Amino acid sequence: MTADQDMREPLEEPLAQLERELITAYVAGAGENIEALVVRNDDAARHLLTAASLYATSRLSEVESRLHYLRSLRGEI
Repeated sequence: MTADQDMREPLEEPLAQLERELITAYVAGAGENIEALVVRNDDAARHLLTAASLYATSRLSEVESRLHYLRSLRGEI
């Protein structure tokens, strides 16, 4: 591995930042702080993080479906 390869940013999924924001917003809507929640090790914290992850997954699926639909209307697919 060369020095240039060490200095590059790691690759990230295209919608990873949106996913993090959706999870953070869901947790905030439940009255919790994401930073405090991820260090907890109780059932309530795990349940809330799981629910936030499922919420983010469903919203990301919706975003991807809409994007696919718009591309098909434009003839890009």
